[in-house]
Amino acid sequence: MNELTKIVEAYQKTDFEKQRAALATVVRVLGSSYRSPGARMYITDDGRWVGSISGGCLEGDALRKARKVMESGIPQMITYDTMDDDNNSLGVGLGCNGIIHILLEPIRYDHNPIDFLLSIYKEEKVTSLATVFESDFEGLEVGAKFWLTENTDLTNTTPAEKEIYTSLSKAMETNSAEAKEFAFEGKRSHVFIEVFQPPIDLLIFGGGYDAQPVANFAHQLGWNVTILDECVAHLIPINFPNAQLSGCQRHEVTTNINVKPFSAAVLMSHNYYYDMEVLKQLLPTSIQYIGILGPKKKGDKMFEELSSDGIELTSMDHNRIHNPIGLDIGADTPEEIAFSIIAEIKAKFSSRSSGFLKYKTGPIHDKDPKSGEVFKQVYINTPEIKTGNA
Repeated sequence: MNELTKIVEAYQKTDFEKQRAALATVVRVLGSSYRSPGARMYITDDGRWVGSISGGCLEGDALRKARKVMESGIPQMITYDTMDDDNNSLGVGLGCNGIIHILLEPIRYDHNPIDFLLSIYKEEKVTSLATVFESDFEGLEVGAKFWLTENTDLTNTTPAEKEIYTSLSKAMETNSAEAKEFAFEGKRSHVFIEVFQPPIDLLIFGGGYDAQPVANFAHQLGWNVTILDECVAHLIPINFPNAQLSGCQRHEVTTNINVKPFSAAVLMSHNYYYDMEVLKQLLPTSIQYIGILGPKKKGDKMFEELSSDGIELTSMDHNRIHNPIGLDIGADTPEEIAFSIIAEIKAKFSSRSSGFLKYKTGPIHDKDPKSGEVFKQVYINTPEIKTGNA
């Protein structure tokens, strides 16, 4: 979502009376690639871009091709084959061993792919989008888009469009992005189906010095950050320039927050009784991640106190409570600890266990075992848990 945010911001700053622009989107990957399907790059005709479609090796060539698309006003598919390093058309050995399909779209008043991104950017829930990138079927031109929301009206859609919307609905269930082929009246269209998740909402309880790098790292990833503390003296705007600050008394936690499917809470006030009351009030909500800063015995003491108050933690509670917080990376300084916290939260919402990639037996990215096509799993399946003020 951070890349999407930056692309939207760059688009909004573009003066289209003086400039032209295009959007490059990775729509299909066979084999290996630095970026997965869904990676985007916003390009202006002055040679600048925001985002990326590779590790830096394809951007220059894509920029040159994008200028032609800006001139013609017609979307174009381009393909980079990095399977053979010795026969690479770009003159460099990329070492990716993959085939990357990229859709270049000009930004025109009658064809503006950014409009869809703007709508998705404003969403606070998971949504899906389909983009046609190859087609010989009339009515499904290259660049055509279909966005599935709760308010989508399917009454006047064509059979082809209904089939695409059905795939969008299934994508919402499987939470994965992929390229699909559709056959209509003997003709074929290739459509990129992707699922977008909103940014993580990070609730940091405690505005101490060590909360600053946690907030900074989260902001760099495009997360929404809120600092909550009952001590107003801790809520100093200059210390948290990119976060929302909220005075939050220990008995008013659920009235000060709005728990969303991608909400995570970090308890780091360094006040045991404040953290204890926050934990007690978060438990009945649907929040997916609760991290407790401090030694393990601190959290264990909290659990014992909850039990004495008649509150028994379920296995699901233990799954979402991280005590102590963070990944085991040997962190010691506030910045290192913040890094381990942010990495753990990212792993949680990506449904990954973390660990060294060198020990991963399968591919880094999710792939179809038969075709080798890369698809992007984007959303942790949310289990049914106790609900409260969500």
